[in-house]
Amino acid sequence: MGRRQGPRTFGVEEELLLVAPETGAPQAVSGSVIRYARRHDELFLTRGRRSKPLEPELQREQLETATPVCTSLTEISEHVRSARLAAAQSAAGVGVSVAALATSPVAVRPSLTPSHRYLRMANAYGPTADEQLTCGCHVHVGIESPDEGVAVLDRIRPWLPPLLALSANSPFWQGADTGYDSWRHQVWGRWPSSGPTELFGSAKAYRATVEALLATGALIDEGMIYFDARLSRHYPTVEIRVPDVCLDADDAVLMAALVRALVDTAAGAWRDGEPPDPVRADLMRLAMWRAGRSGLRNDLVHPTTLRAAPAHQVVAALLEHLSPALDRSGDLETVTRLLHGVLERGNGAQFQRAVYSRAHDVTSVVATAVTRTVTV
Repeated sequence: MGRRQGPRTFGVEEELLLVAPETGAPQAVSGSVIRYARRHDELFLTRGRRSKPLEPELQREQLETATPVCTSLTEISEHVRSARLAAAQSAAGVGVSVAALATSPVAVRPSLTPSHRYLRMANAYGPTADEQLTCGCHVHVGIESPDEGVAVLDRIRPWLPPLLALSANSPFWQGADTGYDSWRHQVWGRWPSSGPTELFGSAKAYRATVEALLATGALIDEGMIYFDARLSRHYPTVEIRVPDVCLDADDAVLMAALVRALVDTAAGAWRDGEPPDPVRADLMRLAMWRAGRSGLRNDLVHPTTLRAAPAHQVVAALLEHLSPALDRSGDLETVTRLLHGVLERGNGAQFQRAVYSRAHDVTSVVATAVTRTVTV
């Protein structure tokens, strides 16, 4: 197997909250926003580029945006910003705002989107579905074959928790500070198939695992294979589902760049015959919990030693691990700058808490986030 020529394609999906401008309370109006967007197609021609249409999500208080398939960091940066702006303009058309927050700081009782699939999920999972108002950032990266994809999944596992720590943007839940940087990760973990996986070894074994999970009857369909990283059902990609939706567009771009470099690094190791680290899934679960609990404020689990280490050391190890791939794609300088930016100002959770410490009001947290969501 020869070394891949040219950068891998990638794309980003983001889930955004729909909120009332005055109170910051989530609003169950996704259907109205999507209908408005369809009637005003020019909203999707932002920055001279066409964004993909907005899509509904599990709850009516949220929307999903997606970039098209991209090849460069500049391209994906422009599309992330265009998609956010199109969502904001469409929301404004029905009197609401969008906020890139992974959970709502303001207390809310979500309203299920009334699709057949979502109604089945509500019936099957009860409060897990009813209370599931969380917003993530999903990054897709192109692969050459399912076997390459599974080789990637097996090799990126120890490096996924730092992505959650960097992106963590959900400290508040039902109007109170949870003490976690990513409470979304805790809520998302209630789904029966969520979280880290053991090594698969081959595409055949991956498929057998999926079929075995479906055969239990505990999942309503294959779309509920909610692994931290999985093969896409619809595209020739791996999909990494770990990050919170990022408050700043720059941080979403950073997630895309890091994930693409992780995929490229792992695929190269597979081609070179390097075996994956056989770290157990239960250790990976602890590492992910640690990342969601304290983000960048405390120790993380180091991806190579599996021992506690300061967050800045773990981020430095991540950058060192990915530097050859980032250099090949021409992204090293940009990613280094963006990483340093997050370490200096903190992740979204730290920003939210800073706003709250000044205003003592979660409404102000949401209002500030609305502005940051579409800031260039």
